[in-house]
Amino acid sequence: MAPRFHDLKVTEISWQTPDAVAIAFEVPEKLREAFAFRPGQYLTLAAEIDGEEARRSYSICSAPGDALKVGVKKVADGRFSSFVNEHLAVGDTIRVMPPEGRFTSLAGERHDYILIAAGSGITPMLSIAKTVLGHEPESTITMIYGNRSTDTIMFREELEDLKDRHMSRLSLVHVLSREAQDVELLNGRIDGERVAELASRGLIDLLSADGIFLCGPGEMIDGVSATLKALGVEEDRIRFERFTPSGDAPRPRARSAEAQKAAEAGVEVEIVLDGVRRSFPMSEADATVLDAAHRVGLELPYSCAGGMCCTCRCRVVEGKAEMAVNYSLQPWEIEAGFTLACQTRPVSGRLVLDFDAA
Repeated sequence: MAPRFHDLKVTEISWQTPDAVAIAFEVPEKLREAFAFRPGQYLTLAAEIDGEEARRSYSICSAPGDALKVGVKKVADGRFSSFVNEHLAVGDTIRVMPPEGRFTSLAGERHDYILIAAGSGITPMLSIAKTVLGHEPESTITMIYGNRSTDTIMFREELEDLKDRHMSRLSLVHVLSREAQDVELLNGRIDGERVAELASRGLIDLLSADGIFLCGPGEMIDGVSATLKALGVEEDRIRFERFTPSGDAPRPRARSAEAQKAAEAGVEVEIVLDGVRRSFPMSEADATVLDAAHRVGLELPYSCAGGMCCTCRCRVVEGKAEMAVNYSLQPWEIEAGFTLACQTRPVSGRLVLDFDAA
């Protein structure tokens, strides 16, 4: 099977805030095609930290054609983000998986976008905004960006520069939770109520937007999505990239009786990856297909292992399976037979998963 990760050299590390950096990579000519990306996609980075491999997905913040770059914000107890912020240096190499993700700009030449982000959720939005403003001369963008204070705004100078260069097509609204602004409506956190109020005051036009993109904490995504639907926004116009589940998000379901029976009897799992077929057994000791693959030394694509990033998306082509939890697959994908290997538990004696399925 073709390697999933490639060693890329770090060419630049620029501090955006006291706890956030942008990291640029050198992509060798022979890997240019592999690392071509659509605005809004992400990279999975891997490194050995304290003797163990750690992986984390970070959205690309550059536009196609520019240097490949991601934004990384240090989070509390974040092993990988702490490693990146404190130890990674220019000239180092790090393992990087080619771009993944479906949180991308709309197809076509003319759209009205509303981009709603909080914190490091700005990274894919910046890529989308730069690309749209640079290549769709008739398209417009309204961006609502939430942070604690001015000094925590990632890519602040780049955003202001974009606004200055595209004043008639980019409207940028900052919402701050711990720094007072003159307009009371812009003080606090982004939630459904605030978005509804912005719409009622005519600052955003929700119903005429071709796409409303959400990126940030799960609570924000869930609350704003519910409000948008209640206000009449069609569901297929709402797109989101989830960093973390919300506090009231569903917990992983216990293994069903049918899945337990299959696990006790033993399951033969076959995977199709990069055109190659591999088989391995799965037993009661394995929580998911991903766990079983790891046990036999088989490298499957994955990043968060929590059902959010969709890196391990694959299609069930034979057999039956259930998922412990799902935060990223859309209803149409589930109906089409897609599943997440990191959450998949077989409910039949044989299960065939195709990672190459579109």
